Amino acid sequence: MTEITPLDHDALAKLDADFKVCDHNHMAMNAVTAAGIDKVARNYDRARLLQRRFSTVVDNGTATHQDRSGRCWLFSSLNVARFVAKKNMGLKEFEFSQNYAMYYDKLERVNYFLKDMAALIEAGEPADSRLVQHLLHDVMGDGGQWTMAMNVYKKYGAVPKDLFPETESSKNTGEMNTQLRRMLHTAVAHMYADPASIGSVIASATAAGHRILTIHLGEPPKSFDWEWTDQDGEFHRDGEITPVEFWNKYVGSADLESYVCLVDDPRQEHAKGRKIGIEHLGNVAGGDPTEYLNVPNRFMKDCVRRILEEQGIPVWFGADCHPMMDRENGAWATDLFEYGKVYDVDFDLDKEARVRYADSAMNHAMAFVGVDVADDGHTTRRWRVENSWGDKIADKGYFTMSDDWFTEYVYEVAVPKALLPDAYLRALEEPAQMLPAWDPMGALAR
Repeated sequence: MTEITPLDHDALAKLDADFKVCDHNHMAMNAVTAAGIDKVARNYDRARLLQRRFSTVVDNGTATHQDRSGRCWLFSSLNVARFVAKKNMGLKEFEFSQNYAMYYDKLERVNYFLKDMAALIEAGEPADSRLVQHLLHDVMGDGGQWTMAMNVYKKYGAVPKDLFPETESSKNTGEMNTQLRRMLHTAVAHMYADPASIGSVIASATAAGHRILTIHLGEPPKSFDWEWTDQDGEFHRDGEITPVEFWNKYVGSADLESYVCLVDDPRQEHAKGRKIGIEHLGNVAGGDPTEYLNVPNRFMKDCVRRILEEQGIPVWFGADCHPMMDRENGAWATDLFEYGKVYDVDFDLDKEARVRYADSAMNHAMAFVGVDVADDGHTTRRWRVENSWGDKIADKGYFTMSDDWFTEYVYEVAVPKALLPDAYLRALEEPAQMLPAWDPMGALAR
């Protein structure tokens, strides 16, 4: 058995000597200490040759900004929805209230978490078990999934942004989340201390969660008067309408709630064409479970291409956004940075190994709004992406993704059931293979 031995003086001296005898190391150190690794490792030829033109583009207007929050999954799903709403209302620019969606997502998560923990406590799950500790550490983050967003919109609808605008806490969620987390940790401690009081603890904590959210985010409207002037200058008035009625009237035609989440889980033990789910992952109790159909990455690309070309609507997706990203110029390509050449390190993990060894997981959600397709009509070459990081970076907030980057780092897309072959439709009717709460396929977009 290998022992954990000290890094002794002789070993350290050899490391120092080996570093000094290589001129490349000195040049790399001089460059990186002065300019930073990304500027030094940036592949100049790849960056300049990555085209920003596409055979199909869906114009979705001004890029949105999630600020210092992890609400990308809400922003991106509402960016898909706003495209539909703009078309139905004849508007060039429109934005839904992401604050409204977050308010009810977090309120529902308070209830979901408390009821989930109560069931575990009543079943005898120890407080120091891996599961309970994972749930305690993960509670009240901002991240989420497409299905979780649809659960919120189906139950609570949506409102225009100017009727429930951003607050200091919606734009910078850290302190609010800390207080919610402390409150829920306290509630769990009280439930463990006195299991007979679980019902009263849940009621008290739910009320506290509602107070905290309303203090930080404001009181969301139950109904509102809606009127607007379309892009042709024509005035319209709906009168009083509820958020659910508003959603159903202006977004319901797209039937986004019935979309299926396709995922590319590259691990060999998880068969393609089978449905998978994550234990204890959800937000709205009684809503649709967070499940995915595991499919080849190529099938995901074909679905996205068809939606963009045939339906002309943005497509929600989740990816590991950090590797090989030029944030300022708005680009992703697998060879955009040559870190290995700077460090003389061989970063040789494939997609399966990166997932298995915690090097990669889905962490950000965006929307595809364009694709460039080769003359054969099927081969995809690059993708246009609507991000939610504002319009001061990239191409006014829109990014370009190479097709090989899609292969390596895109994990999930939401698509209509109508695009699925019969074998996949049958798979949706089968029970999901449930994975533990800490499985990398349960990673949330933030």
